Amino acid sequence: MTGYQLPSLTTVVCGVFVAYILHSVWTLGQLFIPPSCPTPTDCIQPLIAYNPSFQLVAYTSLKRQPREASDLARIHWIEDFDYHTPQETSVEVSLPRRVRDNGTFYLHVFLTSPDIDPRHWDDVVSDEQSVYAFSKLTHYHTPDPATFNLLGKDEEDQVESNHKASQYDPRPTTHFQSRVVLSILTDPIPLPRHNLPYDLGRSLRLDSRGRYLPLLHVDNLSARLRDLVLVTPDTRTVTLTFVYAPISYGKLRLWLQFEAALKPMSDLGFSAKDLDEVKGIFSDTNLYFLFITFLVAALHMLFDFLAFKNDISFWRGRRSMAGISPSSVAWRAVSQVIIFLYLLDENTSLLVLVPAGVGGVIELWKVTKAFHIRVSGRRVWMEGGRTDAESTTQELDSEGFTYLRYLLYPLLVAGAIYSLLYTPHRSWYSWIVNTLVNGVYAFGFLFMLPQLFINYKLKSVAHLPWRAFMYKAFNTFIDDLFAFIITMPTAHRVACFRDDIVFVIYLVQRWLYPVDKSRVNEFGECGEETPKKKQE
Repeated sequence: MTGYQLPSLTTVVCGVFVAYILHSVWTLGQLFIPPSCPTPTDCIQPLIAYNPSFQLVAYTSLKRQPREASDLARIHWIEDFDYHTPQETSVEVSLPRRVRDNGTFYLHVFLTSPDIDPRHWDDVVSDEQSVYAFSKLTHYHTPDPATFNLLGKDEEDQVESNHKASQYDPRPTTHFQSRVVLSILTDPIPLPRHNLPYDLGRSLRLDSRGRYLPLLHVDNLSARLRDLVLVTPDTRTVTLTFVYAPISYGKLRLWLQFEAALKPMSDLGFSAKDLDEVKGIFSDTNLYFLFITFLVAALHMLFDFLAFKNDISFWRGRRSMAGISPSSVAWRAVSQVIIFLYLLDENTSLLVLVPAGVGGVIELWKVTKAFHIRVSGRRVWMEGGRTDAESTTQELDSEGFTYLRYLLYPLLVAGAIYSLLYTPHRSWYSWIVNTLVNGVYAFGFLFMLPQLFINYKLKSVAHLPWRAFMYKAFNTFIDDLFAFIITMPTAHRVACFRDDIVFVIYLVQRWLYPVDKSRVNEFGECGEETPKKKQE
């Protein structure tokens, strides 16, 4: 009698993943479906359906809640505001002394009736058709470190380099948000009185006839770090760009949900740079492309997990290293550590940094398996006694690495000298890390040659973890997409496409040397994908 067999971990994870995707699609879809009204009398009609006229007025203030006209300075005014047409305007803003001394600056935006005089603050506030939104114009941000040539060409250049290094202040200072995006809900959608969406209902305002006023929204997702301008005591004026774009019902609700999700991320310890990367995914992509990105990101997480799981399973159960290139394993570990240090030095987003760190730990663990290193307490030793197959692999690996050494070392030395002479860096440590990582990115695929050479000599690929490899291969194509979405160093972006070349070469070798799972391979082992016997 055959007993009941529990589903595998891979099956469970894939099932949870499918359920998560379906639930997320259903949840996001609900944001785009307006709630229905049982009867017309139960609906709140939108004022914007009657095409009313409005004027747009913007003020700056040192106070979060100004109470009188003297607290404000008008910086922008559109008398006949066309809220159906996207538009962009730049204005000059004077910075008060308190702002230049690390003070806080606010923006107050009003949408009011056309007959209101914007010079009279009381009239603007008391107008029954006034709609209000505000935003912070200043943020405390740590400026990027200055870069300079480590080897000054002459004494004057060297003095200037030392001056730049000494002038850098790592403390957060005031920066001005030079770009503000405004949106108005232009969809004339009636809303039910007793089933209002929470994200819209809390900012809804009615006029004397019971119609809800236009929803004015300051798009915080578009407030990016790249738009920050450093404020110094000598900064008298700055340029502020107003960008207006009408927004649909579904997109407004989606944006409000995303903005609400950023607050918990900040409380969990994500830095401003990490949050800025998340904002970029939302604000810099088309709405349809955003949903594709969401699906691709979920697939990336699934393949990452499955790749790590199968990779660890393969190496944990590996008894013989026959057919595995030790130098390639060691190189992957060293290169992963170098890449992690480089990403850390570049203050890269945690979205890129964390996977790189986890991958580095796994690659270091593989080194202990490839070189038979054992750790027990405080003792570390290397086991001896290689098998004949392992000795053959070691000889082929040494032969392949010898050919590689003649090509790689001169390229690395030339690249290091060129970088030192012509590329500015923040410090000597930054130069060392950049030199190493450039070697990894530019010539890293060359270290795969010993493994390819071993495959060619043995005319076999049965010794490779193909299941984990295929999951990683899928992720290389996903990384190609993320290379254009997530901000990352250019060298890291190019390396994503370099991995595609390695993947194609391995596929060609697998086609040339097919695996026959019905037999034991030349090392006395069965392929990793051989099905296990069912328990009876």
